[in-house]
Amino acid sequence: MFFIGISTYCQHSRYVIRTVAFYNVENLFDTIDDPDTIDEDFTRDGKNNYTAANYHHKIENIASVLEKLGADLSNSSPALIGLAEIENFRVLDDLIKSESLRDQQYQIIHFDSPDRRGIDVALLYRQELFSPIHQEKIELKLWDEKGERIYTRDLLWVSGIMDDEVIHVLVNHWPSRRGGRERSEPKRMKAAFMVRKIIGRIYADQPHAKVVIMGDFNDDPINKSIKEGLLQSTERSEKEGMQLFNPMEGMFKKGLNTLAYRDGLNLFDQVIVSNSLLGDGQSYEGLSFFKAGIYNPAFLTTQTGKYKGYPYRSFENNRYAGGFSDHFPVYVYLVKQYDFR
Repeated sequence: MFFIGISTYCQHSRYVIRTVAFYNVENLFDTIDDPDTIDEDFTRDGKNNYTAANYHHKIENIASVLEKLGADLSNSSPALIGLAEIENFRVLDDLIKSESLRDQQYQIIHFDSPDRRGIDVALLYRQELFSPIHQEKIELKLWDEKGERIYTRDLLWVSGIMDDEVIHVLVNHWPSRRGGRERSEPKRMKAAFMVRKIIGRIYADQPHAKVVIMGDFNDDPINKSIKEGLLQSTERSEKEGMQLFNPMEGMFKKGLNTLAYRDGLNLFDQVIVSNSLLGDGQSYEGLSFFKAGIYNPAFLTTQTGKYKGYPYRSFENNRYAGGFSDHFPVYVYLVKQYDFR
């Protein structure tokens, strides 16, 4: 364990600090053509001319980022990492066996989703810090105006023990804004409803459960799917203790972002926590939210040209550009006070 005194609150107390992170890794595909998905662009003969060398370079790039997330305060790599835009178990296995991560002994929780492109969400966990007790994929069923099924990413629900407490983690990658934000909004509202339904299931058994909701929501913290679909309290939710807190909203209002598109800045990548993780802001006898962050150091940022300041992405103009992702990763610190007397 790594312990640190948080002097802002108590100079003489010691705390364990855990980083819980999320990263949309921008099309982490292998180079093998899967006949059941639309992945042809990410092959040697595909549109992106994606070679084995490119793939291994991207694996090492992503791993080098994951290793550093939250380390300035926790002094270690994250206890939990949610990922989006990964193709399959194989790329996850290569990721945790990379030079940067192999010593951390990460384990994988992943299910294949029905997404047409074959991209999924997943959770990595350090087995010495987290012990899974439940894992489940939740299918988001959507239909278009013609009544035809829209296949999209599943939601991943994982529960486990961390620092002697049960933590529930929901990893999301909500439907995109294809067709425009307003036109596509009902899809994300349904995803929000599905998340609230799962939280209801959790709280039915554990009224004071600690829940972390992370993902690429394809909406900003102030958009309807987040503010009304996910966070809005009702009389029932207040009675059952299901209120949620989004630390990313304040960041967004300050102009911070995790991606950029056509000169618009967005903060789609968010980590949201249940109020049961907030504590009283003075003591941390149980695992509690401390603060949130966006990881956007210079090496993850485009330094020149018309995309200066944007995330340094992997793919650009039908080629492997050598970067990391078109999103910045996000994270929260959970802290817990230990009594050594």
